[in-house]
Amino acid sequence: MFLLYSVVIGLAIGLASGGSPARLGELKIRWAPLIAVGMAVQILLFSTSVGDGLGPAAPAVYVASNTAVLLAVARNLAVPGLPLVLIGGACNLVAIVANGGYMPASPQALAAMGWPPVEGYSNSRALDAAVLAPLTDIFAMPAWLPMANIFSIGDVLIGVGVAMAIVAGMHARAAGPSRPTTPGVGEPA
Repeated sequence: MFLLYSVVIGLAIGLASGGSPARLGELKIRWAPLIAVGMAVQILLFSTSVGDGLGPAAPAVYVASNTAVLLAVARNLAVPGLPLVLIGGACNLVAIVANGGYMPASPQALAAMGWPPVEGYSNSRALDAAVLAPLTDIFAMPAWLPMANIFSIGDVLIGVGVAMAIVAGMHARAAGPSRPTTPGVGEPA
């Protein structure tokens, strides 16, 4: 849910700075279906019993879905903000792979949210001694926020990148025929 706040913040900044949400429809994202499929797989893994049903294969599916999303993001680095999304996603993926297909969550962050340890397969697993701990879910949103969650530095980079992409997209102009920039070139005499 951390990403949802990034979308709202990006839209608010875009509107406040004179951008138009209608221009977001002009934003061209290559391999967008791969991003959608990767995200849908993660929703199924963590919001349904699919993750538990996959058993020991669930971490591999999680890693594969993250990899697919990152490949698609890498195809779109010309979009402002997406280089940050790629860096943040890579930070998360490295932490997930280093910890056996789970994103470790610090017990302190879980306690700050008032969450008990999760039963079954989850994208977060409470660990006291996580590998690459600074890249894991060590931060907690204020528990009073709607849809509060724990998050990592990678999530922060992803969120900032998404907000930047939204703001930039709201200010983008549709590409039209190019006009000469040098006086006299292509102009009637």
